[in-house]
Amino acid sequence: GSHMASPAAVNLGTAGNFVILAKSGISTTGTTHVTGDIGVSPITATGMTGFGLTMDSSNTFATSALVTGKAYAADYTPPTPANMSTAVSDMETAYTAAAGVTAPAPVVELGAGNIGGMTLAPGVYKWSTGVTIPTDVTLAGGANDVWIFQIAQTLDLSNGIHVNLSGGAQAANIFWQVAGQTTLGTTSVFNGNILDQTAIVLNTGATLNGRALAQTAVTLDASTVSAS
Repeated sequence: GSHMASPAAVNLGTAGNFVILAKSGISTTGTTHVTGDIGVSPITATGMTGFGLTMDSSNTFATSALVTGKAYAADYTPPTPANMSTAVSDMETAYTAAAGVTAPAPVVELGAGNIGGMTLAPGVYKWSTGVTIPTDVTLAGGANDVWIFQIAQTLDLSNGIHVNLSGGAQAANIFWQVAGQTTLGTTSVFNGNILDQTAIVLNTGATLNGRALAQTAVTLDASTVSAS
């Protein structure tokens, strides 16, 4: 068939070194499993709650039984504060870049914001509204294809619903730029990098294959998060 035009991937910069990055906090309840590094800035380590953090002897990072990786905060020993400032700056730059992509031309207002049940080819998708995913959606494309979703309001994935990948599509090449809160319902499965100007909430048992990069807080509840 004809090849769909695919946008260029969004450059995450050093924010891509983190599976969860937030400015105002990362909180967890229940038995969460995070694979990859997490970090907060400008808030201090007090903004990471529920992880039972143990400071490393270097004082540059901490560890947690819930995290296969390291936890970083703005008040740890240098060079961590500068690294965290850069990562947050890179996250904000990536958000703005994702929001500004115009090539290929965006598919506008698809489904009036309800994309449940759809199969989406690579490309740029733009909404002036929020987006709801009440039934499973599939992103179908190859290993090098890119999806960029530009969402002016909230993003809501319903309880138990999956964002599926087919044809070799990779979570690392999917970017959800969301101005409002992103909410992943209980036991839902989501794929991609979430660049959110506000909060990202993973409800009980939700799974994120990708990254949660929030300009406010990230909330987890017995969630599983890992970057592909």
